[in-house]
Formats: sequence, structure tokens, C-alpha cells
Amino acid sequence: MYKSEVLSKHLKKFFGFDKFKGNQEAIIRNVLEGNDTFVLMPTGGGKSLCYQLPSLLLEGTAIVISPLIALMKNQVDAMRNFSEEDGIAHFMNSSLNKVAIDHVKADILSGKTKLLYVAPESLTKEDNIEFLKQIKISFYAVYEAHCISEWGHDFRPEYRRIRPIINEIGNAPLIALTATATPKVQHDIQKNLGMLTATVYKSSFNRSNLYYEVKPKSKDVDKDIIKYIRANAGKSGIIYCLSRKRVEELTQTLTMNGISSLPYHAGMDSAQRSENQDRFLMEKVDVIVATIAFGMGIDKPDVRYVLHYDMPKSLEGYYQETGRGGRDGGEGQCIAFYAYKDLDKLRKFMQGKPVAEQEIGNQLLLETQAYAESSICRRKMLLHYFGEDYSEDNCGCCDNCMKPKKQVEGQELLSLVLETILMVREKFKAEHVVDILKGNETSDVKSYQHDDLESFGSASDESDRLLQSVIRQAVLAGYISKDIENYGLLKLTASGKAYLKTPVSFPIVKDNEYEEEEDDVVVKSAGGTCAADDVLFSILKDLRKKMSKKLEVPPFVIFQDPSLEAMATCYPITMDELQNIPGVGAGKAKRYGEEFLKVIKEHVKENDSIRPEDLRVRTVPNKSKLKVSIIQSIDRKIALDDLALSKGLDFSELLDEIEAIVYSGTKINIDYFLEEIMDKDHVIDIFDYFNSAETDKIKDALEELGEDDYNETEIRLVRIKFLSEIGN
Repeated sequence: MYKSEVLSKHLKKFFGFDKFKGNQEAIIRNVLEGNDTFVLMPTGGGKSLCYQLPSLLLEGTAIVISPLIALMKNQVDAMRNFSEEDGIAHFMNSSLNKVAIDHVKADILSGKTKLLYVAPESLTKEDNIEFLKQIKISFYAVYEAHCISEWGHDFRPEYRRIRPIINEIGNAPLIALTATATPKVQHDIQKNLGMLTATVYKSSFNRSNLYYEVKPKSKDVDKDIIKYIRANAGKSGIIYCLSRKRVEELTQTLTMNGISSLPYHAGMDSAQRSENQDRFLMEKVDVIVATIAFGMGIDKPDVRYVLHYDMPKSLEGYYQETGRGGRDGGEGQCIAFYAYKDLDKLRKFMQGKPVAEQEIGNQLLLETQAYAESSICRRKMLLHYFGEDYSEDNCGCCDNCMKPKKQVEGQELLSLVLETILMVREKFKAEHVVDILKGNETSDVKSYQHDDLESFGSASDESDRLLQSVIRQAVLAGYISKDIENYGLLKLTASGKAYLKTPVSFPIVKDNEYEEEEDDVVVKSAGGTCAADDVLFSILKDLRKKMSKKLEVPPFVIFQDPSLEAMATCYPITMDELQNIPGVGAGKAKRYGEEFLKVIKEHVKENDSIRPEDLRVRTVPNKSKLKVSIIQSIDRKIALDDLALSKGLDFSELLDEIEAIVYSGTKINIDYFLEEIMDKDHVIDIFDYFNSAETDKIKDALEELGEDDYNETEIRLVRIKFLSEIGN
């Protein structure tokens, strides 16, 4: 239909490019020929052009179904920049009033509009369906098509209604586009859209310019991020967080430390989101701190780093978000901060959802955990996840390849794993196989009588971590396959069965170990978890001990260790400076601060200490709005569970906020809530425990009081009461 030179001419005329990238020309030709088309192309590969150019060449209007208002605006603006006529592209969504919608419809009916972007929710409205029936539709494009699949990382139920709506409006060729889809997700998309016979164009997932690294997430992660950004000053970057609350807090912290940054999340009004996005694109700010709502289809070529404050819920999500980096082929640093407890928290959030949904979610989280903890090439793992083999032994562009670990022989363990998978008839997941090899008498192992198997306990001396690593590396080597349809059941491949007959050397590397940190400390230390001045820290601890004896209160009631560590790093010598130390606040500074300031001043003077004010990570004072609101609500005796709901927090997060309030020296009274939900004797027992305890750690309290009789939430609530009454 169109010769290559003609298509190249149109490409130059409309978009200013001299040549097509990768599969673009073949895809565009297929669309122009009226065929259904499935496009699997990594972020930065040029998916948008695959439907934009055909829309300009074909008669009628192309309907682009897109999930985000911000994405629509960005792409409509881009199309208008390529044309003399603004009416060439429009969007129709909830952000438009009736006058604006009438204007859009008039342009479409006049034939000016070649591209119309609609949200799936707008597509289902009866009046929009009736309007679209009147016009000539050149084709439908489903953007971010992975939203259709429950196995995808951003499942949107309304996406599953697209096919029936298209049938109602009127059939036309269909192009589905996504940057991330495992073979399972790809099949799900094609099946749901009724395009199983579509021509599939699958580009390589390998982004050779991206560097991948996973760092352990310390309590000082904010400081680590600030150091990194300062070392990359002037470069554009994105930081992804899982919660809106974390986005707001981190943005405030970055701003307080002189870093130009803006937040972006679905809780903000659309005008503010659009403004923040535009300011980032126009390079008026260096950093966007965002939830996964940001970046879908955003064409900023020079994002030089993508940081993950939290590990995402799936590897699809991780791959797509890291794909925002280095789209121009230049530098793209992808660094994720990993803590197992973050994934554990995500698992808890899934409780209460349908069992099938929980199974899918858990399987996706296990893949994310495996990626984070593995010490083999990260590029190899990512590409394998998307069904692509990477044959290089060392990619030279990930932390594991740059600092390879020593290999150990895994032949015997691999044979044990393969034999056990066959013994359980290939009907169980990795965790169950590991339990058998370890000799763990779990309820599942016992109920299936797998404790009678010959291999039960055969690897009892090995760690769970090592056995999981053997399974993971056997999957990569092609000896084991995971049946994704059945939530990750392990099956032997033909190579795996051949290996059992003729075992050969199987060198493996042990997984990275990330030490889990105590979760009890609610105060984030600006000075780090270790004091810069050990001598001063020791002096301050002695002073705290003397004061606790004199006042007859436990030491932690006066100041927690992180607060002393911050004092021994930042050397506060005025009351104002002391109040800015995390966990102090005005109340505690006034009550206990004078003696501490006196000791610090003397120490600074005697040792001629340099006070590193410019190196201190400044924290946002008090998070005052939320703090005041919580205090006022408690004064009005609003039930804490209702209060959490109204603030968009889970109950544990609300307790974090209340603990920070009382640790900072503010007195509050939650007796009204305790009387309603707790046994009076329990309250007395826990209160008495803290009165004589040497530490305020929840773990120690549970051990002393007994986990069968008391739970963590009860202990945290009474600890708040105790600190408020005794310390404040």
C-alpha cells in the first residue's frame, strides 16, 4: 500500500525524523493494511508513533483508549506541535466541561480531528457511544494494554469492557500497545480484546544503557537519596514511592534540603498534577517524587536516574518505571532500595481480597523479592521474566555483574531439587519444595504426607535462601519452568529431566543478604543510626541514665537512642536547634533539654568540634498540619480506627504518627479508646511492664508478656499512654 520511501517522507514531514526505529515501519504498515496488531515494545522504543502516523494517513478518526488524563494531555500537546491545526488531536475525559466537549465533537464531525484520546470510563458513557457511532473510525488503539490483565502490574477492571464497547460502536482494526507483558499477560490481553490472530511485534526488552542496582534500605534512606541527588546535581530524576503519604513526606524533605522537587500522585487535583508534570518536562524542577501514576507515556528523553524508594508490587511495574530513564540512549541509573518488610507490608494489604487475587499478588511479589535478593545478573533475570534469553555471562552494567560473588558447586543440590519436584508430581511451588528439603514439618507438608518422602530433610543444613537461589538459577538455566497459569507451580523441562540422568557441574552464586532492621523505632534520625561522635554519644547516654534515676522514669521516656545519636552528630547548642532534632520537639526540649545542651556546648568547646550544619539532612518540622489534626481529633475523642480511615492511613500508620507526637513531648489522652477496645487488666499489665522496662521495644515487650496473651497493637497503644503520662 505504502512504499518505504513514501512512509519515510511522511515520517519526516509530520514528525521530523529521518528514519524509523526498530519495528516501527513494519507495525505502521500492518496498521495501514487494516490488520489487528499487537505491539510489545519497551519504554522509549517509540510506541506512540506506531498509531500516530497511521492516524494522519488514514481516512477518519483514530480512537486511542488511554488510562491517564495527564498522558492524554501530554500526547495531544505533542501532536498539536507537529501540526498547524490544533483540532488535529483532542481528548475527551472528566476534566472537560460541556462547552469544551461540544467544541471537541464539532472538530471531529468537521473532519479536522485525526486522533481522539478517551479514558475507558468515558468510552462506556451512553452519549459518547451514540456520538462515536456517527463518525468514521479509522482504527482503535489500546494504550498501556497490560491494564487489561489481572496478571499485569496496573490492572484496571474497566479495561476488560473495551471489546464489548467496540462491538457496540462499530468494528474497526485494533492495535494494542504495551511496554511490559510476560507471555501470560500477552495472551490475556489478546484473548480479552478478541485479537488472538493479530500480528505480534515483539521488540527486545534489553535496554543496554540502563544500569540496575538494588541497595539495602536503611533507616537513613532519605539521607542516602539526598546524597545521591547532590552527587548528580542538575540531572533530571524520578523517585517512585508506593504511597501518596510517602510521596508528600519525601518531597518536603528534599525541598527542605535545597533540592528542587515536586510531588505527583492520584490524590492531587488534576490541574496541580498537570502543572507539576509540565514543570518537570520544562526542566523547571530536577526531581519528581511520584507514585506509579506518573510517567506513563511521558516523553522526557533525558531522565538520568530512576530511584525506587519502595520496591514495586511486580517486576512489570519495576521494568516500566525504570524504563523512564535514558530514553535518549544516554545514561540511565536505576537504583532500588529494598527491605523485605516493605514486601511483607504489601502482602498484608492484600488480606481480605479474593483468594485468586491474593495468589496472583503473592506470586508477583515473590518474583520481585527474587529479583531484589538474587546475586546473579539483574539484566538476565529481567529479560528471562519477559520470556527473552540473555546469553551474556556478565552484562557489565548491574551491581551483581560489577561486583560478582564467588561461585560454589550446586550439582548435588540441583539434583535434590529436581528429584523432589518429580516426587510431588510437579504440583507445588518453590516454598513447598524448600520446606520438604529443609525438613520443615509445616501443615501443608504433613497433610500431603510429604514428610514421608525420601528427600524430606535431605538439605536440612542448607539455608532457605540458598535453596531458593538454586531453584531460581535452575529456572534461568532452563531446567525448571514455572507454570504461571497455576500461580508458580514448578515443573521440569526436557533439559531438567535429561540433567537427572546425566548430572554435570552447576556453579551457583549465593543470594545477597539484606539484614532486617528493628521496626520499633518510630523516629527517623537525621544524623544516621550511628552517632558521628561516639564519645559525645556515650556522655549523653550517661546523662540520660542519671536523669532517669533522678526522675524515676525509664531512659527511653526522656530521649530515644536515635535522638541522642542525632545530637552526637549535629551538635545542637541552642533550644531551637535541639527542637529540630528528630524525636525531641518543643515539649521535650523544654522539659529535659537544658542539661543536654550544657553538656553538648562544653564538649564542642573542649574538642573544638566542627558542627556539620550544612551536611545535616533537615527534616520537615512536625508535619504540623497532620499532627495538629490528629491531636484535635483525639481531644474530641474520635475513635482511632475512624480517625485512620478519615486520614487515608492504615491503623499502623496512624499509630506511627501518634507515637511520633508523644515521643516529641506532646501530651495526649487515648484512655477513651483503650476503655472501648481493651481489657482493663491488660492495660494495667502492659503499663506496669513499661514502668520497669529498660527498653521500649515492642519485640521485648511481647517476649516478656507472652505473644499468646498480648498483641503488638495493644502494646503500642498502651506504650503511647505510658509515654504521654510519664514522659510528657
